[in-house]
Amino acid sequence: MSIHCFPNGNGRHSRLMADVIIEKIYNKPVFSWGAADLSAHNDVRTTYLRSVKLADQGSIESLITFARS
Repeated sequence: MSIHCFPNGNGRHSRLMADVIIEKIYNKPVFSWGAADLSAHNDVRTTYLRSVKLADQGSIESLITFARS
């Protein structure tokens, strides 16, 4: 199983959908997603990508933690 459904734009699409679901369905504040530019090559992006790769392997805890950071 993989959370990557598109050749490009997976992260943007996934973050948008997660924010829509959490806000519109659960009436909760949207995630901060590390509160940084995830397209810039920095430590925040590295942490995000590591979390996504773990989620691809079935371990979503670090991605959820990152989303809320």
